Amino acid sequence: MCGIIGIVGREQVASRLMDGLRRLEYRGYDSAGICTIHDGALERRRAEGKLDNLARELVASPLDGAVGIAHTRWATHGAPTVGNAHPHVVDGVAVVHNGIIENFKALRDEMQSKGRRFESQTDSEVVAHLVADQLAQGLAPEAAVAAVLPRLHGAFAIAILFRDHPGMIIGARLGAPLTVGLGDGESYLGSDALALAALTQRIAYLEEGDWAVVTHDAVRIHDRDNNPVEREIVQSGVSAAIYDKGNHAHYMQKEIFEQPVVVAQTLQSYVRPLEQKVALPQMDFSFGPVPRITIVACGTSFYAGMVAKYWLEHFARVPVELDIASEFRYRDPVLEAGGLALFISQSGETADTLAALRHARAQGQKIAVVVNVPTSSMAREADLLLPTHAGPEVGVASTKAFTCQLAVLAALAAKVARDKGRMSEEEERDIVRHLSEAPAAMNAALAHDEDIKAMAHVIAEARDVLYLGRGQDYPLALEGALKLKEISYIHAEGYAAGEMKHGPIALIDDAVPIIVLAPSGPLFEKTVSNMQEVQARGGKVVLISDAEGIAQAGEGSIATIEMPKVHPLIAPLVYAIPVQLLAYHVAVAKGTDVDQPRNLAKSVTVE
Repeated sequence: MCGIIGIVGREQVASRLMDGLRRLEYRGYDSAGICTIHDGALERRRAEGKLDNLARELVASPLDGAVGIAHTRWATHGAPTVGNAHPHVVDGVAVVHNGIIENFKALRDEMQSKGRRFESQTDSEVVAHLVADQLAQGLAPEAAVAAVLPRLHGAFAIAILFRDHPGMIIGARLGAPLTVGLGDGESYLGSDALALAALTQRIAYLEEGDWAVVTHDAVRIHDRDNNPVEREIVQSGVSAAIYDKGNHAHYMQKEIFEQPVVVAQTLQSYVRPLEQKVALPQMDFSFGPVPRITIVACGTSFYAGMVAKYWLEHFARVPVELDIASEFRYRDPVLEAGGLALFISQSGETADTLAALRHARAQGQKIAVVVNVPTSSMAREADLLLPTHAGPEVGVASTKAFTCQLAVLAALAAKVARDKGRMSEEEERDIVRHLSEAPAAMNAALAHDEDIKAMAHVIAEARDVLYLGRGQDYPLALEGALKLKEISYIHAEGYAAGEMKHGPIALIDDAVPIIVLAPSGPLFEKTVSNMQEVQARGGKVVLISDAEGIAQAGEGSIATIEMPKVHPLIAPLVYAIPVQLLAYHVAVAKGTDVDQPRNLAKSVTVE
C-alpha cells in the first residue's frame, strides 16, 4: 500500500527521491519522509499529509547526501502523524516498509524487554530495532538482515539504510513488490518500475523471499535461504512522460478520456479482425476440458468479474463462481478438479487476491490472471496470462483499467465458448465485429461529457444516491455507486432494479437521486417498470440510455444521458463511461480531491 524508493548515488539524492515519491503517491499519501546519509549521520525529514507538505519541509530545511531512502505512507498501524511517518531511525539504522508485520506485537515486547524504547505506534519500527539489536551484537549489516527476515511474519517490502555503511542499502520483499534498478555508477530500488522510470530502464524484479544488497556499482541478490541468485535484468519500458496530466485537470479525467485508445490497444492482442477470430496471447491454452471457472477479485475488478460471469455463462454455458478475494480462502471453497481459477487485478499485487491465487493453486486449479502489470507477482505465477494494455493508471479510482479488463474478459468468453463448441464461426465473427466497434462507441459516449458536467450539481447536493440496473447493467450500477463513494464521499448504493421493491424502495423520497442504467433491449421494459415505481414515490431519476430508450421512457426524469445504441456485449464498456464521468464531475463540483481521495490508495498490498 505504501511506496518506497532508495538511491545509492554519486550526487545529491533528495530531489530525485522526491520525484520518485511523486510517482508513488498513488500508493499512499497519509504522510511521507526521506532519510539520507551526510557527514557520517542519518539526516531525516518527515511530514504529515501529502507530499507537498514534505516538499515545503525540504525547502525550509534542505537535505544533503548522495545515498538515501524515502517513503509515502498509507496508514495501517498508527495514525497518519509525523511520529508514525517513515523512515524510522534507530541507533544508526533507518527503515522504510510497505506491508504489515503481523507478529510485530510479540517482537516489540521482546525488544522492549531489552530496554529498547519505541517512538511510534507502527509495526514498521520494530524492523529497525531488530536490525539495530543484531548490529549491537556484532553482526555485519548483511548478516543482521539475514537473521531478522525469517522472524518477520506477514507481507513486506523493506529498504534499510546504515549510518556506518554509507554506500549501501539493503532491500527485501515477501508478499509485497520490490524492484531493483541499475544505472551508471548508481543503483536503485523502488516499489515498482514507475518509481524508477526517471532513473533507469534496467531493472530486475525481486522474487518472493529475495533480499538484495544495493551499492554504487552492483546489486547482489539472495533468495530466502540466503543463497546468492541472479534475477533477469529487463528493460522496464515505463516512460517518465506518462505521469503528465497533459491538458486535463486531473489524472482521473485524463484516464477516462484515454479509454477508447487503450481499449483498442488491448483488443489488438485478443482479436484478429482480418480473420474475424478471437485469439488469446497464449494460443496453446485450451478451455475445452475446464468444467467450472472460479472468478476472484476485489473492488472494481470484482465488478468486472460480475460482468464476465454473465458473458461466460451466456456464451460458453460454463458454470461460473464469483468470489470476493478477501473472503475466498476463509469460506474454504469447494473447487472442482480440473477447474480454472481466474483472478482479476489492476496491479497484480493486491494482497487478498494474490493470497487467493496461491490457495487455488494449492487446491490444484489452473490459474489465469487478467492484470495490467505483466511483470507483477500474479502475472509471474499464472498458467495463463491475460494482460490488459491500459498503461499506468495513476488516479486512485480505477477507470481505464476497468474497461480494459472488460475488453479482455469479453474476448475470453468468446474463446471459451469456441473451445467448448458453444459458438459457431459466424457467431464468433459477430463477436469480433462488435468488439471492434467498442472504441468508437466509447468515443461517442465521451462526447456527452459537457452534458454530464452540466447536471452534476444536482447529484452533488445529495446525501444519498441509488444506482439501478438489470442483467449485466447491475454490475455497472454497483461500479457507478462505488465510483461516487470513492471520490465524492456521497453515500451511494447499487441495486439490481428488480430488488427495489424488496426493501430499498423504502429509502426513496425527493431528496434521493436514482441513476438508472437502461439501454434499450430485452430487459429495458422491466427496468423501466422498476424506474416508474421509483418515480411514483417522488424519486428523482437520471436515465442513462440510448436515443430509443430515452424516447420511450425519458419523460419525468430530471435528466437524461444519451449513449450510442450498441450491441449488449459491449454495452458495459460504453456505459462505464457516463458513470465514471458523473462521479468525476460531482467530485469536482464538491471540491474533493479527485485523484487522491481520503483513506484510499491505488495498490492494496496489505490484507
